[in-house]
Amino acid sequence: MAQKKKVLNYFIIILIFIVYFFIAARPIPRETVLTFNWLTSMPGNAIRMDITDEEGNERFVPGSLPDFIPFMLGNRFGYIDNISGLFALHQIKTNDIYLSQNYWTEYGAEPESLIVNNIRENTEIKIDNPRGYPVLLDNRVFVLGSDQNSISEISDNGNIRWTYDFGAPLTCIDAKAGLVLTGSLDGTVEVFNTDGERIFNFPPSGSRYSVILGCAISGNGSRIAVVCGIDMQRFLLFERVGSSGGEYKVIYHEFLETGFRRPVRVSFIDEDQRIVFEREGGIGVYNSRSRQTMFIPLNGEIAAIDESGDNGYLFLITSNYFQQKNLIGIRFPPHRLFGAPNTKPEDSIFLRAPFRSDDVFINRSNDTLVVGGGELLISFNLEEK
Repeated sequence: MAQKKKVLNYFIIILIFIVYFFIAARPIPRETVLTFNWLTSMPGNAIRMDITDEEGNERFVPGSLPDFIPFMLGNRFGYIDNISGLFALHQIKTNDIYLSQNYWTEYGAEPESLIVNNIRENTEIKIDNPRGYPVLLDNRVFVLGSDQNSISEISDNGNIRWTYDFGAPLTCIDAKAGLVLTGSLDGTVEVFNTDGERIFNFPPSGSRYSVILGCAISGNGSRIAVVCGIDMQRFLLFERVGSSGGEYKVIYHEFLETGFRRPVRVSFIDEDQRIVFEREGGIGVYNSRSRQTMFIPLNGEIAAIDESGDNGYLFLITSNYFQQKNLIGIRFPPHRLFGAPNTKPEDSIFLRAPFRSDDVFINRSNDTLVVGGGELLISFNLEEK
């Protein structure tokens, strides 16, 4: 085991060298560079640190509220300050974990109760007899029924605010702008308001097997992206009719040819200007300005993805055979050139950094990129030069 860890750390160090020497030392397109920020290894003991000390002084970045990044890497999880690299929370997993930006909880099979912790306020929500499993989205707490055919929102005092029962098991959930988006095994897309009232439902037919494999809602709740169906699989984009209300219409549709029979990643990125979604052999990227998609081929399956995609850059990690991983950096072409005939999608990839690890992690907060592998977390700053 010790020898395995040494080999793993060796390859992580190689990754650091590759990225820092070949990327940080020279400009990449649009005069943006990656500069090494910090490197930290997982501590051997658990850490749970308050934001302020006994005298009320902030322990992390003076004069500002810490920007914690939730991480899960192997059998470790917690929160780390993206600027200083200090752990606000570090624990070893003993059960299942659900992490969000502010909330986290650890739970077992058919839990008798749930404790949902708030990392910033150092408070907790206790849910007695949840009859299901936690889902933490958009700074809200939900419980997914044990059969996956119901969802309940939980208040700060642990009581149920509302519950909705579905006719089929849920396959995906997202929440933004006070709305909850769900997709189900029977191929139905539904949207609920803050009171748990269904304000929109749509069954995207046209495939041999109707199922919603992935779904996402934009930050302002005005758009819905869905990957649905098996044979043929499709990408659908809905837009809200009017400035408010619960009516949406399809504004874009694309067949994806060979599709997946598993959950699919779908995310709004770059302040909702783009949507990225998994498709066979790579990722699809929809541009909201040009109303076109681009296919970027990738080797291996997506193991982790930066869901911010700010400023036209996207980072992800792909997984190949055994422990082989690749850190991939993508720079999208300008909006006016997106989808142009002379634009080669593969030219969008400016970074390929191979490394070896069983488990990986990636997260981006503003101009800070954090990558994890083995027992190490590495931070880089994206800077304009």
